[in-house]
Parts: sequence; C-alpha cells; structure tokens
Amino acid sequence: MPDATLSTLAQIRIKVRRLTRSPSTSQLTDANIDAYVNDFVLYDFPEHLKTSYLRKTFTFYTNSHQDVYESNTTAGDDFNNFKNLYLSMHPPVYVAGYQAFFSQSRQEFFDYWPKTTSVVSVRTGTGGIMSDDGTLAAPILKNSVLFSSIDAFEDDLKAYDDGAGNLVGNIIAGGTINYLTGVYHFTYTTGVKAGQSVDAQTVQYQAARPSSILFYENKFTVRPVPDQAYKVELDAQVRPTELLNAVDQPELAQWWQYISYGAAKKVFEDRMDTESISAIMPEFKKQETLVLRRTIMQLSNERTSTIYTGQTEPINKIGGF
Repeated sequence: MPDATLSTLAQIRIKVRRLTRSPSTSQLTDANIDAYVNDFVLYDFPEHLKTSYLRKTFTFYTNSHQDVYESNTTAGDDFNNFKNLYLSMHPPVYVAGYQAFFSQSRQEFFDYWPKTTSVVSVRTGTGGIMSDDGTLAAPILKNSVLFSSIDAFEDDLKAYDDGAGNLVGNIIAGGTINYLTGVYHFTYTTGVKAGQSVDAQTVQYQAARPSSILFYENKFTVRPVPDQAYKVELDAQVRPTELLNAVDQPELAQWWQYISYGAAKKVFEDRMDTESISAIMPEFKKQETLVLRRTIMQLSNERTSTIYTGQTEPINKIGGF
C-alpha cells in the first residue's frame, strides 16, 4: 500500500521548493506556496483536465408548483456555493428514478415546452379609477401574469407579477395574485379609458412529474411543473478539493506531482522567469498525461452506444446460457 505521506500538501511544498530553488522560507513562505498550490488546484487543474474522478452525482429536490430552482435557493444542500463548486452539468438526468430529457438550450427546451399565453378580458374601463378583483383560470405559472390596458391619454397601464404573488407596475401598492387559485386584486394608479378592455395574460399549466430539465444561467427549469416533491439526480463536473492543511491530500494521490509542477510554474510566472518555465514544461506535460491516462483507460472499457445497447443483457451464466 502506498505511503500516504508521499502525496500530502507537506510533500507538495517540498517539491515546489526544490523545483523553484527556494529552500528557505525567506525566499518562499509556506503560506505563499499554499496559495500557488490552491490557485492551480481550483482554477487551472479542472480546466486543463476533465477527469472522471471529478464527476459526482448532483442531487436536489423539487417543490410542488415550483418550476425554477436557482443556485441560491434551499431546494437542496448541494445548491450552497453552487457556482464555485460545480463547473458543468451533464446527462443522464433522473427524476424519481425515471430518465428525463436534459437541455442547456432555451430555444430547444421552450420549443418543446412553449410558454403559450392565454389572453382574456376581465373588465371594461369607465374612465375612473376602480379596483380590479376576480379569478383567473389556474394554476398559473409564476412570472407569467400581465394585466394590460390604456388610460385616457393612450398611455399603457401594466400590472405584472414578481414571481412571489405580488403585482407591481402602474398600480397602487398591495396588488396580489394567487397562482394556485387564480384570485387577484389590484388598482391602477389612473383610470382605464372608457370602453377600453383590461386584458389578463397568463400561462396555465397542468402539474405532474417532471420529464424535462433546462440548465441555463445556473438555474434549473423543470417541465411539467411538479405536482409534489421529487428527487432529481444528474452528473456534475466539480472542482478539486482545496489543500489547506499539511496532511491534506488530493482526491487521487497520483496527482501530487502534477500539482507540484503546476504550482512551481505559477511561481516562475510571477517571477517572470521564462527560462525556468521552459525547463519544467516537458515534465509538467508528462505528469498531465499520466493523470489523464487513468480516465482514458477507464473510458476505453465502455462500449460505444447504439440503438441496440439497451437491449443487451449481461451474460452471467457459464457458457453464456
């Protein structure tokens, strides 16, 4: 079994000192080395190499009648520090164990799940200011509500929802919309032109288990809108773990030399020592190849997918029977 001490941050520090010819802490402190090491680990390593050991299952849970999940929500613990931890999202995606369609294109997703707006007249203006109260067909998609009309001067009057059940726009404070029941209330700041219609534009939906997911602007949009809580699982490419203490190790012990060369390269870059950078680059590239080789070997064992892949059953019995 390999000696665990050979791949710790303490060993990386020693290697960096040797590579940069900085044996004394007066030349290069441990704190500075650690900063170079983690700069490389967090920002360079995952961009240079997409290794299978930096893939993990990302999980979150839907809420009933909520279609958008932002990275700063509490839909799941994995959303904490989302932008800094997760580099990219990948299929396959599973919702309650069922495989779902995954897209990162708004056009592709909303071509399949169009947000078709229905328009209905809710009243006719009289010229005076009056409250608008009523009930629309529901449930209604959040951020899809718009009440529109014009006043006596032909200026637009708008009341639209903020996604939290409040109506804002050219109205007196206190307007509301209940997305589940369709009940609404608001008062325009000026009167609607006599004889002019007040139109309500909304997007209705039928809640069910989601079968499609859009990942865009670090947000997940699901369709259909969930009718209850569901577990969502998909693949994510993550950053390597920081090395903060002398005994800390990278995810794979093998990476320690690659990290050492990467940190040393950054030291030389700050020193403007291009000659030393050129001297270590061949070994840096060699270590990069060695780190990537394990992922290549693992992927080489996978069979290329075809239309018949899902129909093949493993042969577990002697003789294949």
